[in-house]
Amino acid sequence: MTMNTTDREQRHQARMQRKKAVVDAAIERADRDQGLLLVLTGNGKGKSSSAFGMVARALGHGLRVGVAQFIKGRSDTGEEGFFRAHPNVRWHVLGEGFTWETQNLTRDTETAQRSWAMAREMLRDEHLGLVVLDELTYPLKYGWLDIATVLDDLAARPPMQHVVITGRAAPDALIDAADTVTELCDVKHAFRAGIRAQKGVDL
Repeated sequence: MTMNTTDREQRHQARMQRKKAVVDAAIERADRDQGLLLVLTGNGKGKSSSAFGMVARALGHGLRVGVAQFIKGRSDTGEEGFFRAHPNVRWHVLGEGFTWETQNLTRDTETAQRSWAMAREMLRDEHLGLVVLDELTYPLKYGWLDIATVLDDLAARPPMQHVVITGRAAPDALIDAADTVTELCDVKHAFRAGIRAQKGVDL
């Protein structure tokens, strides 16, 4: 081993030791457990996909899971086909499709209100360890649901229940209330090149 290689190895080891000390200190400071509120927002693809990945993770740990989809009206997605049959999953497709398809403000508002009543039941169920509120940001953005009511219901949930909310344009009040917020950015998307949504990737 040359002197140069030895020096690089030593520098690398010293750098990793410093990094380990920082990471270990951060882990030491994280000394409590609680139910988390996570928000996945932004214009990029992958918000719902990330949430459903957490569904798989929760099931792997033996948790019971509830899913409420606020906009999607179709029941042929891959994630629903996979998870709905699981005995520890409650899955509700509550929407009637995208707003530009329904084109009916009163109907969309009524649908959102009914959907939130179902979501509230899950938020009050202490047996559910994870609740996914897929595309909830849109009813909030359009004013179909009252943000204060939603935040109150989220705050009143069981202490160890985790909640994941997805959708673009998450309101500031929701972001402020969240424990973890991830914004996915749109760099490039196949749809803009004329490629249809693909099974197993997009639906």
